[in-house]
Amino acid sequence: MGVGDVVVLLVAAAGAGWVDAVVGGGGLLQLPALLVAGVTPVEALGTAKVASIAGTSSAAITFARSTKVDRELAVPAGLLAVAGAGVGALAAGAVPAGVLRPAVMVALLAVAAFVTFRPALGAVPHPHLRTRGRVVAAVVVAGVGIAFYDGVMGPGTGTFLIIAFTTILGLDFVNASATAKIINSGTNLGALLVFAWQGHVLWALGLGMAVCNIAGAQVGARMALRKGSAFVRIVLLCVVVAMVARLAWQQFA
Repeated sequence: MGVGDVVVLLVAAAGAGWVDAVVGGGGLLQLPALLVAGVTPVEALGTAKVASIAGTSSAAITFARSTKVDRELAVPAGLLAVAGAGVGALAAGAVPAGVLRPAVMVALLAVAAFVTFRPALGAVPHPHLRTRGRVVAAVVVAGVGIAFYDGVMGPGTGTFLIIAFTTILGLDFVNASATAKIINSGTNLGALLVFAWQGHVLWALGLGMAVCNIAGAQVGARMALRKGSAFVRIVLLCVVVAMVARLAWQQFA
């Protein structure tokens, strides 16, 4: 791997940190960059987790200091997510990408349509939606379903978490993003433990990308807090469209 490849990967990691901190989806930048640089798909997943867990955790700390984090949701879902993502990482080689990509594309298109045609979604909190049953449902969806997906594939995990929390519990986009960061840290940890155990992590490269990811995440978290839910909504739509385009190209090109 040449110096130019490393520079591109560091820049991609910084951009991914920014995107992940705002709405999730940083894997859209990191994973393709690693693959283009010649890293094998499984090593790309493992190495990207080193960068992602560093950036996401730093963004989670920044959000927690400045806005409300739903701890009743974040703590149990975050702990469950470690196991869920670990199981997903174990299954990463067994789930055909050709089967998974179309399902993710359909889900992302549904997210884009939902956010577009419901402009009030996430703009303000709707606490009346919060019931004990809905909290349990959100914990299961985030800590099992979305966490498993993060271990298997990854890109868009933060986006799916934000949409789940705004629709199930009525959180606004900023608080949903803040809570998602804690759970996303859990999914990254679970997947990273498995990939590291299997020997699929390029540690020197991953740690270098982690530093850049933290820098991008800090900028993104502060922008999201300063600009509010309307900004997060716009970035979310842009990221969803970009992810659908990327997955469609991988599937059909």
